[in-house]
Amino acid sequence: MSYPNQDDDNNAAQEKDSQLKAQKEIMLKQVLSGDARLRLNNVRMVKPELADLVENYILNLSVQGKLPGQISDDQLKQILSSAQQPKRDFKINRV
Repeated sequence: MSYPNQDDDNNAAQEKDSQLKAQKEIMLKQVLSGDARLRLNNVRMVKPELADLVENYILNLSVQGKLPGQISDDQLKQILSSAQQPKRDFKINRV
């Protein structure tokens, strides 16, 4: 049995969540070039955690006023490569 206030709270939380996502998208459209946005969306399909991490990093830079202009695709590649954890190389020696 659900209570009416609980449903209202859930709806309010979902609405606030969708508003935040919409604001985030608007800011990203202003900050990222078209190619960079496309690349970030492609990364999101494969590694959503990495895409969220990079989005938050870019938005924080934007809010702090540390972005001189739009981020190009090449700049986004650099940010993505620096955000990824280095891959471990395993060497197997047969005896």
